[in-house]
Amino acid sequence: MSTSVHRLPAAPAPHQLDSAEFAALLERVSAEFAASAERHDRDASFPHENFERLHELGLLGLTVPPAHGGLGASLAQTARVIAAVARGEPSTALVLTMQYLHHASSKTANNWPPHLRQRVIADTLRDGALINALRVEPELGTPARGGLPDTIARRTPEGWRLSGRKMYSTGIPRLTWLAVWARSDDDQPLVGSWLVHRDTPGIRIVESWDHLGMRATGSHDVIFDEVLVPLDHAVDVSPAGAAPDLDAVQLVWMSVLLSSLYNAVARSARDWLAAWLAGRVPANLGAPLSSLPRFQEALGQLDTWLFSNRVLIDAAADGRIAPADAFRVKYLVTNQAIAVVEKAIELSGNPGLSRANRLQRHYRDVLCSRIHTPQNDTILINSGRAAFAAAGHNVSKQAAVTAVTNLAPLTVKEAS
Repeated sequence: MSTSVHRLPAAPAPHQLDSAEFAALLERVSAEFAASAERHDRDASFPHENFERLHELGLLGLTVPPAHGGLGASLAQTARVIAAVARGEPSTALVLTMQYLHHASSKTANNWPPHLRQRVIADTLRDGALINALRVEPELGTPARGGLPDTIARRTPEGWRLSGRKMYSTGIPRLTWLAVWARSDDDQPLVGSWLVHRDTPGIRIVESWDHLGMRATGSHDVIFDEVLVPLDHAVDVSPAGAAPDLDAVQLVWMSVLLSSLYNAVARSARDWLAAWLAGRVPANLGAPLSSLPRFQEALGQLDTWLFSNRVLIDAAADGRIAPADAFRVKYLVTNQAIAVVEKAIELSGNPGLSRANRLQRHYRDVLCSRIHTPQNDTILINSGRAAFAAAGHNVSKQAAVTAVTNLAPLTVKEAS
C-alpha cells in the first residue's frame, strides 16, 4: 500500500469521529475494502488485511470506553463506521459489528471480572484482537428460540473442562477471544458464557462455511474437546431457568448496527444500478435508459426506501425510538434493503445476475439479513403479543418472553 495515502493517526481522538477528515477517511476505507471484496466472495477467504487496516487506524477499539483507552464512540458514530466498512466489504462489517457490541455492552462491563475485561481490551488495543460469541449448535440451532446448550463446562480441580461443538462461529479465522455459550455439569446447571482464548489446547476448527452470502465471514464450526478454562472465566452465567438478563441498550445497538450494515449493501446496489442506467444506451433507443420515465420512477422508489431506512436508523441511533421498538427498525430496514436489491436485479435483467457483476453479490449478501436473531417471525409475533397484552387480552407470559430469551450477546449468524 502506498505510503503517500493520507490517513489519520493510528488512534484518532474521539472528537475526530464527527470531522470531515474522518468522513473522508471512511470513504477511502470503503474503496480499499471494495477492491478485494469480489475475490474474498469468490474464494470464501477471510479478509485478514481488512482487520489489519482497521487496527492500524485504531478502529477495532472504537466502542471501548475512553477510561480503558478506547474511543468511546456513540451509537450514531459506530453506525457510520459499520456502514462505511459494509459499503466496501460487508463480511468485514459483520465481524466488526460483533466486536463493537461486545466492547459497548454494559453486561460485559458489569458482569465480567474486571481483570478479564481489561485483558480483552488490552489485547484489542495492542494487538488488534477480535472477540465474538459462539452460541449456535447442530442440534439446538439458535438459543434465542429456547433450550439448553449441549456444550458442557465440567468442574475439575484445575478449572472448567469445556466440550461441545459450535456452528456459525463468525470471524473464527481471526478471533482471539471466544465467548462460548454452555452449561455447567452441576445438578442445578449454570448457563451462560465462558471466556476462552483461541490458543487454548483442545480447540479445533472445521472449515464448514460455504454459504451463498456473506461468504468471507469465516463462520466455521468449532469443536471443543476438554478445553481447560480457569474458574473465573465463567464470565456471565446464571442458573438455568432464571429470567433472561437482557441489556435493552445493547439490543438497540444490535438493531441499529445490523440495519446500518445491510442498508449499506442496498445503497451499493442502488449506486451500481443508477450508474448502469445512465451509461446503458440501447441501439433502438439512442439514449440512456435513465432518460425513460419507467426507470426514473424505479430509481425514485429505491431512493424512497433508502430514505425511509436512513430516517429509521438515525432516529434509533439518536435515542428517539424506544428500546421495545428497536427490532421493528431492524425488520423494516432489512426488508426494505432486500427490496432495493431485488428491484435493482429486476431492472438490470441478465447483466445484474452475471457472476462478473457485483450486483448479484449484493443480492446474496443482503438476503443474509433475514438470518440474524431475532428473525422476522419472532419480531412480528412479539409485536402482536405486546399489542394484545396492552389491550388487556390474555397472553401467556412465558410465550411472550420465550422468543427473546438469551438474545444478548449474540453470534453473528444465529439461524434456526
